[in-house]
Amino acid sequence: MVGSPLHFGHGQNDRHHHQQAVTAGNERRIRLVFFFTASYALIQAVGGWLSGSLALIADSGHMASDAAVLLLALMAYRIARRPADSTRTYGFHRVRVLAALVNGAALLLLVAWIIWEAIGRIYVPVAVLAEPMLIVAVIGLGVNIAGAWVLWSGNRTDGNLRGAWLHVVGDLLGSIGAIAAAIGIMLTGWSILDPLLSVLVALLIVRSAWSLVRESIHILLQVVPHGVDVRAVEESLARLPGIEEAGHFHAWVLADETIIATVHVSPVREVDPFSLPSLVSSWLWEHYAIDHVTVQVDPPGQLDRAHQ
Repeated sequence: MVGSPLHFGHGQNDRHHHQQAVTAGNERRIRLVFFFTASYALIQAVGGWLSGSLALIADSGHMASDAAVLLLALMAYRIARRPADSTRTYGFHRVRVLAALVNGAALLLLVAWIIWEAIGRIYVPVAVLAEPMLIVAVIGLGVNIAGAWVLWSGNRTDGNLRGAWLHVVGDLLGSIGAIAAAIGIMLTGWSILDPLLSVLVALLIVRSAWSLVRESIHILLQVVPHGVDVRAVEESLARLPGIEEAGHFHAWVLADETIIATVHVSPVREVDPFSLPSLVSSWLWEHYAIDHVTVQVDPPGQLDRAHQ
């Protein structure tokens, strides 16, 4: 091996073929919830106009924005279904990650808008007709419970679906808050309950929205997946039979839970170097569920020199 050219290879049990199946069930679920959300936004807008409730009209805008985000998620699924080509060899699946990032960012913007509006209403109270508000909010709660259940029954490792689910959960919490505010206003006449509960709901949304944004950014920046310790992997690989050295390990998430990795190894002298890719690939799948591994086999001693 000494002085020979570098060898490249993939493990024989490699489970990844640069394509991921776009789950038709997830797409169907988002399509159904999109129609739920868009229809209820229209009902809420009409109800707000007939009752003169600014709160309902504002929330209908919230629902309309969520419907637009769900439509974006549907478009992402359609794009992700396109096959890989010579310039996009991994396909279009990261479009779903971009859609999840937009979903999370939209939620954070929505939270900021809710808090801004709530502060304004605390200083300048807005009259709220509690009875029609309660009726429309109860209808909305039913619609959002149905939508959340439809999405929850899908594949929750799909960031795109998760982003849509978080939007619906935000709507569901908003409906609960609106019901509580309507009942409170009916019993006490305190219209300030509406903005106060709106702030509470917004704060409940922040954590999930930020988590979605952070995870999407980590995938796009090719951050090492959670639970994978680069140094520990290299040390463990170096202890496998037939391997003298291991280094230059890199791992990142393609989309959802599909992990890709590359690593350099050097064989023990007189060990067949072509046996190492399969060995390394099997070990990484068994311990870290890494789908796709590219192994570069270097001459003995070359990795040590590279680190000097």
